[in-house]
Amino acid sequence: MSAITNHLPTAELQALDAAHHMHPFTTNDELAEKGVRIITRASGIYLTDSEGNEILDAMAGLWCVNIGYGRDELAEVAARQMRELPYYNTFFMTTHVPVIALAKKIAELAPGDLNHVFFAGSGSEANDTNIRMVRHYWSEKGKPTKSIIISRNNAYHGSSVGSGSLGGMSAMHAQGGLPIPDIHHIEQPYWWAEGGDMDPEEFGLQRAQELEKAILELGEDRVAAFIAEPVQGAGGVIIPPASYWPEIQRICDKYEILLIADEVICGFGRTGNWFGSETMGIRPDIMTIAKGLSSGYAPIGGSIVSDEIAAVIGASEFNHGYTYSGHPVAAAVALENLRILEEEGVVAHVRDVAGPYLKEKWEALGDHPLVGEARIVGMMGSIALVPNKNSRAPFAEAGTAGFVCRERCFANNLVMRHVGDRMIISPPLVITIEEIDVMIARARKALDECYAELQKRNLLSVD
Repeated sequence: MSAITNHLPTAELQALDAAHHMHPFTTNDELAEKGVRIITRASGIYLTDSEGNEILDAMAGLWCVNIGYGRDELAEVAARQMRELPYYNTFFMTTHVPVIALAKKIAELAPGDLNHVFFAGSGSEANDTNIRMVRHYWSEKGKPTKSIIISRNNAYHGSSVGSGSLGGMSAMHAQGGLPIPDIHHIEQPYWWAEGGDMDPEEFGLQRAQELEKAILELGEDRVAAFIAEPVQGAGGVIIPPASYWPEIQRICDKYEILLIADEVICGFGRTGNWFGSETMGIRPDIMTIAKGLSSGYAPIGGSIVSDEIAAVIGASEFNHGYTYSGHPVAAAVALENLRILEEEGVVAHVRDVAGPYLKEKWEALGDHPLVGEARIVGMMGSIALVPNKNSRAPFAEAGTAGFVCRERCFANNLVMRHVGDRMIISPPLVITIEEIDVMIARARKALDECYAELQKRNLLSVD
């Protein structure tokens, strides 16, 4: 079956969307007035909209389309599985072949003794699972008071009530009564914006040691776990100083605190290793997975847990689960996605070819008059937009520069996201050298146009 190319005119589709569709993280009234961009098909690293524009997707959807768009193999696997067994649950002492095979494969890929998977439908669900799992684990160990989970400000761990509480996004916490009890936040390792005059490595140590301080203040007998992304994604692709993660690992080991690595974005090759934990040299007790697990072709997530945690949880009934835990179609699609990542050497491509080349080209954007910092690890990059390259001072109107730059990216057929005044990328892992050149050229053109617009608005400093 070919792609659907005949559809209602764009204006009619926009009107229907505005009438009935509520978008996530959006002021829907403003979007309805502006009109949504309607994506109709995709191939490789490119999207096509309803007006026929071909757009380079430098965000891989939402950090997830690792193998690129349009892989027929995944469609064929999904169709075959739908005909064979479209659905069955994993409650009632039952299982099915796709979930068995996928759990086995994930255990093979995961580092250390992370050999067990509790499946969910998304990263948000998986992090909700983690809240209950770590608390139940410590209760079964005879330490029921160990219920506090420590996270970081500006972290993102999902948008459900539990996972949204784990995250440290103040705008999310302002709605819906978040965070839930026994979630504590410490500061993030964001040297560029918060390091002041400190050396980055000194700053990294200081921010890591906030974990130890919190454990001592809250009580070691009260703290169950620390959760963090190896590299903060939605917070702005914040790569911590090299001193940060070794100190975090030392503290977790010293106080017997479970370490949860949220690998929803970093996992399955994005940092140049199968998992961001390997890139950062940490040994998590639990890893949250989703997104790149299926390259976004089917909704699936999960928690990979250690032998020790699985043994303790497995000794009694864990009253937790989801209708779609280990959905057979999603599991089959994920398994095929992992086959492609492995057999086509996609992770090695990131590590040895695309990653080093993109790093060179991305960091070269640091010479632009609007860019104060350009940082990248693997296929996750960010640039800080600044009013004056001679200082790290922010724009007076926070977020305006980022919004203008994002709009110029769209105008130049490039999807590059803004987080405040940071521009971020997370392209499909299969991006080629030639495609990187196109992406960088469009990014630089958008920066030029953004700079000119900010000059017109007198938002740049010449001091």
